[in-house]
Amino acid sequence: MGSSSGLVDWRGRPVNTRRHGGVRASIFIHALVLLSNAANIANILNLVSYLRNEMHMDVARASTMASNFFAALQMFSIPAAFLADSYIKRFYTILIFGPIEILGYILLAVQAHVPSLHPPSCNPGQQTTTCESLHGSNLSLLLLGLYLIPIGDGAARACLPALGGEQFNKSDPVEQRQEASFFNWYTFAVSTGGFVGLVFVVWVENSKGWDIGFVVCALCVLLGMLIWIAGFPFYRNQLPTGSPITRILQVLVAAFKKRRVKLPENPSDLKQIKHDEASAIEILHRTQGFHCLDKAAVDTGKTGAWSPCSITQVEETKIILRMVPIFLSAILGYIPVPLILNFTVQQGNTMDTRLGSIRISPATLFVIPTVFQMVILVVYDRFIVPFLRRITGYVGGVTHLQRIAIGFLSTTVATGVAALVEIKRKKVAEDNGLMDATSGIPISVFWLTVQFFLLGIVDVTSFVGLLEFFYSEASMGMKSIGSSIFYCILGVSAWLGSLLIQLANRVTKHRDGTGGWLDGTNLNRGKLDRFYGLLAVLELLSLFIYVFFARRYVYRNDQKVVVDEDNKIPSERAINAI
Repeated sequence: MGSSSGLVDWRGRPVNTRRHGGVRASIFIHALVLLSNAANIANILNLVSYLRNEMHMDVARASTMASNFFAALQMFSIPAAFLADSYIKRFYTILIFGPIEILGYILLAVQAHVPSLHPPSCNPGQQTTTCESLHGSNLSLLLLGLYLIPIGDGAARACLPALGGEQFNKSDPVEQRQEASFFNWYTFAVSTGGFVGLVFVVWVENSKGWDIGFVVCALCVLLGMLIWIAGFPFYRNQLPTGSPITRILQVLVAAFKKRRVKLPENPSDLKQIKHDEASAIEILHRTQGFHCLDKAAVDTGKTGAWSPCSITQVEETKIILRMVPIFLSAILGYIPVPLILNFTVQQGNTMDTRLGSIRISPATLFVIPTVFQMVILVVYDRFIVPFLRRITGYVGGVTHLQRIAIGFLSTTVATGVAALVEIKRKKVAEDNGLMDATSGIPISVFWLTVQFFLLGIVDVTSFVGLLEFFYSEASMGMKSIGSSIFYCILGVSAWLGSLLIQLANRVTKHRDGTGGWLDGTNLNRGKLDRFYGLLAVLELLSLFIYVFFARRYVYRNDQKVVVDEDNKIPSERAINAI
């Protein structure tokens, strides 16, 4: 009977690898990922339409609030990750916070259903600039509903990738490949959820009413949680290892106090955790670099948690510090993504949205890159990765950082294409005397599909690469935090994008207070094309910065294929699992 060291079943007993974990357990995880993203992706992309059309907000305010909602969905993963790694199992973290997300959607449904809780309808023919915008207690209710959703969803975002990774043993040739595929299929589940949301949820919101749409979102999350709970007996669970933040602070404080202490010539004199004391903590060995932190492990005679620290604690701190440049450069690289998503929907609202005799919602256009992602992910995982694996020897075909770089290059091209399409859209509006029109410009909305495809490539490459990079490089006691670091990148990027909107508006205003690039509710009078051009320049700069740091990064984990020690080649069972 097999076992997996350091992991337990739901009763706290050592796991049996024939009964627990593996692909079977991951299916339940993918179900929750799919159904929760059906609700969340639909609202990430369609929320700006709700804020503009139902809450009567202007371009800048609606885009900023939608970007902040996107950011909050990512950032709330951090406190959930801290709890999961430190005090309670990942399963219980999701179980506790998941219902809060459902409550958020219920509040939004109530507000959308009750007329007194949103602004009065505009009179026929009334300009949107003179419509009363949402304010006061009704605005507070909207914000409460919106920000309850990230509290629940943040727990899932932080814990599900780590929980899924725990279902596979990297030292087993078969499970090593299955783990690499897990992150591809995790992203496939995200894309499939997005497809369901954009085809079904967006249609319900736009055709049947936002109140019914938000109820459908609540039911999607509820169904996903019920399916995920059904997998409870099959999961491998990592025991909490105490606060990793505390361990890192202990190292920094101890190293500072011992900054004048000399390191011993023999590294074995530094404090190390004994195997019988390690429990679920991964024992890490001393590496080169950041020698100033090694002083925290020097025994000066003082005792206590803050001095001396173990080499394992020191190495945990080094891991985080080494990832900081990748983290910061990735934040810059992701800034254009949520901005292009939000502005593309607003551009689409002004264009010809007919597909034959059918009018489609601009947000539904994201079905195109979503299907593209799903197809490419399957092709990549089943054909491209095995081919590249034979050439490079890497279990994922290429390294994580190489995969991320491809995505950032696609983002650079996407922002440039978006600027050119916006120039074309405005020229058509001007040529037809429709500069003051908010819809009906005779240019097909399918002009936006090129930038959609390029953003689809970003999700196939950078999304998966960053998620797997931070998860695999984090120590065993910080896996949830490793996943949340990735989502933190998306959140900080969205907030910086909101700040960039405000900054661009302020800098480009005329002295009379008018004329900002993104002022007002009329995109035709704005300068969105120039803003896209600014994003393209910033993205190109961030790509160079990322490549600079990525070329210098030294991986903690070997990404080469695990081989059968007897035959020195991948085992037959492993080959059949590819």
